[in-house]
Amino acid sequence: MLDDTLKSQLGAYLERVTLPIEMVASLGDDDNSAQMRDLLQTIQSLRADKITVSYDGTDARKPSFSLKRAGTDTSLRFAGLPLGHEFTSLVLALLWTGGHPPKVEQDVIDQIKALDGDFNFEVYMSLTCHNCPDVVQALSLMAILNPKVKTTVIEGGAFQDEVNAREIMAVPSVYLNGALFGNGRMLVEEIVAKLDTGAASRDAAKLSAKAPYDVLIIGGGPAGAAAAVYAARKGIRTGVAAERFGGQTNDTMAIENYISVLETDGPKFAAALEAQVRHYGVDIMNLQQASKLIPATEPGGLVEIQLANGGSLKSKTVILSTGARWRNVNVPGEAEYKNKGVAYCPHCDGPLFKGKDVAVIGGGNSGIEAAIDLAGVVSHVTVVEFADQLKADAVLVNKLKSLPNVVVHTNAQTTEITGADGKVNGLKYKDRATGEEHLVKLEGVFVQIGLVPNTEWLKDTVELSKFGEIVVDAKGHTNVPGVFAAGDCTTVPYKQIVIAAGDGAKAALSAFDHLIRH
Repeated sequence: MLDDTLKSQLGAYLERVTLPIEMVASLGDDDNSAQMRDLLQTIQSLRADKITVSYDGTDARKPSFSLKRAGTDTSLRFAGLPLGHEFTSLVLALLWTGGHPPKVEQDVIDQIKALDGDFNFEVYMSLTCHNCPDVVQALSLMAILNPKVKTTVIEGGAFQDEVNAREIMAVPSVYLNGALFGNGRMLVEEIVAKLDTGAASRDAAKLSAKAPYDVLIIGGGPAGAAAAVYAARKGIRTGVAAERFGGQTNDTMAIENYISVLETDGPKFAAALEAQVRHYGVDIMNLQQASKLIPATEPGGLVEIQLANGGSLKSKTVILSTGARWRNVNVPGEAEYKNKGVAYCPHCDGPLFKGKDVAVIGGGNSGIEAAIDLAGVVSHVTVVEFADQLKADAVLVNKLKSLPNVVVHTNAQTTEITGADGKVNGLKYKDRATGEEHLVKLEGVFVQIGLVPNTEWLKDTVELSKFGEIVVDAKGHTNVPGVFAAGDCTTVPYKQIVIAAGDGAKAALSAFDHLIRH
């Protein structure tokens, strides 16, 4: 099940286990059950003095196993094999259960322990989903810390009947006490905040009480992280308020063009960004959405950023690095069938369409990469591109053309995503040359048509282009004194990680220069 290298790494991690762990497996006669038995036997063999495993479980989901600290009433269960991206989740669950402290702020831990109620979570994931581990790890930690929280982690591929019965077409999908709780990536702080109704007001008061910053950065992607590092190295008070640290890189599977890094994946890259920013003592305020910018009323005054939760932050200078998000195709059916056949992450949701016919809207690098990845999982892929030719790099186009189960339609305008019984069943497009309408029968549509900047909240405050991008000069200045901008939310061309990082550094240096001069 595990190769020698992985066994060695796992053994080193398990040396940190200090408290006894009990695992109880419920197995059947299938191959997955045999693999689970092998996995559990391996884990036990690496720390037989602290880990016991029994195989007499009676849970209805087979294969599955429960995991708890001996002598406690905690309830954490893995249904299906937690391998792929979820192997890390299993390792962390073992460590936390075995007494190793989690890398979570103490106030969040206290919030989890104080939750009172009956919380029975079921989280459906896929082994190729890079957004799923955050949710799985959050709910696992909550179950380990609070016996009133019960968590079952379900690998969708192993329990396809459940996935079909609940019409799950996007992961992660989280159910609480049998009702849908949420879809998509969620951090532990977000989940706790949804359960603890007083958390938002307490957080707002705490943020409003913070002293003014020298540099306040809004957004925690590559541009924001680089700005934070460059500002903090100047020895000035620096803060970052971000909706989710790492930004779009959290949703990027492979990064192979960041200079000096041969290849990595998005979540690892995002974690490395955050680790470096924290290394310099930057005040990171995650899960914070900015709602309004109030310019300084006098030269050298403070800029105020109001937050969606009612709090506010003040700073001598502000760097806007709010990034961008996936653009919607904005046709009938897209909103109605979102997460019911309409998806935006092929890596996360692709396995749910195994053996089915799907479409990819978009012929740029993202669209063609998605089509290539999906072609290895689904039955057939239809690529629909508005322009008269594909815009992706030649190496990607050549790879796509070599695949036998892909059809490409260029000069094609998507007009509708159709469905029935709450699920996608087709896509309509118009041939822009002839005007002829076509209907493609399928079960999934992946939208990959570029980005739209996260700048709506800045209208009537900062100058924006006709595309909604923040207008900046060569040094990152906006039209508002003391306010700078960097990255994908600006008019700087070529939306790339390396360019965003460089722009962030430049904006920080410009902000420092502004502080010196004023």
